[in-house]
Amino acid sequence: MRVLLTGGGSAGHINPALAIAHTIQQNDPHAVIEFVGIKNGKETELVPREGYPLHFVESQGFRRSFSLSNLRSAWLALTSPYSKKTKKILKDFQPDIVIGTGGFACWPLMAAAARMGIPTAVHESNSLPGLTIRLLQNKVDCIWTNFESTANHLKTKRPILKVGNPLRGGFGGISKAEARRALGISAEQCFILSFGGSLGAEEINRAVIRTMAEYTCKHPRILHLHATGKRDAQEAEALYREKGLQNYENCVITDYIHDMSLRMAAADLVISRAGAVTLSELALLGKAAILIPSPYVAENHQYLNAKTIADANAAVLIEESTLVGNALQEVIRELVDGTEKRKALEENIRAFADPKANQRIWEEILRLTEAKTKKTK
Repeated sequence: MRVLLTGGGSAGHINPALAIAHTIQQNDPHAVIEFVGIKNGKETELVPREGYPLHFVESQGFRRSFSLSNLRSAWLALTSPYSKKTKKILKDFQPDIVIGTGGFACWPLMAAAARMGIPTAVHESNSLPGLTIRLLQNKVDCIWTNFESTANHLKTKRPILKVGNPLRGGFGGISKAEARRALGISAEQCFILSFGGSLGAEEINRAVIRTMAEYTCKHPRILHLHATGKRDAQEAEALYREKGLQNYENCVITDYIHDMSLRMAAADLVISRAGAVTLSELALLGKAAILIPSPYVAENHQYLNAKTIADANAAVLIEESTLVGNALQEVIRELVDGTEKRKALEENIRAFADPKANQRIWEEILRLTEAKTKKTK
């Protein structure tokens, strides 16, 4: 089987594609898998790290406010699916199927592949479909969703199948005790893991570092690891050092966490954005979580994701606008000290887990490719 995967710009689109690639390899070790993205996207780091070849098309996102760059975005959206570069990737690789996971990076290849009659499918992780998925809904052969309600926001006669969120290899594959042993974290420590997404989140960085300085560094039994994101790494590092936190072994920052499945498995408490993939990972591992949804995403879908979980007493929701005070510190203190409340969150969030998502996606890949084979005979 020959598979092209496309989607990118941020890790939220790339990680589901990597999870699908891992699933294909598990079921078909001889499969040939390559990726297509954009040159300034996060995929340039994450995809080669996993050992997959990466090709590039021309595409860029639209800014939410008025900008002259939107004129170029519109021009690329109209022309890139027909460009020699895009068509050459498809003709040279000869894929049996092309799969997109959203984001403007996947538009050119998906639109071109659908026009050429190659089997195509897109996966939407969030409850509200993004612009690219909406543009592709009447072009691709099938739309896979994580939420049942996503179908209510699409107007297409193409099949819409709830398959769940594909998760990267390693999630659910190691116990909490095994992960802590591997990382050298003792059973007595309370391990807090926090991050604001692959690109970072300035307000979360500031709130976490303030919490480290005012609370965490004074409690040695707490170990707190925070990922700043590469975009804001220098500013966060400067604030971290200004607070003197480099002198405390239990307060650690890094720009990006590559072994997230191991770190999350080991965690007692996770602080994160509320992207759909992250929520699926938290649910599968049964993690107590503080969710700080990004206010900068289209149609506020992260807030809707987080509220669904919080309303079920399966996580604590904090809006970014409240981080200027001590809201984060107070909730962390409450959950560190309140073991029973933390256990309740761990138990309740498991109801949102879907461990069969990867297998469903594999079955759908087989269905689409076999249907194409039958047509050509």
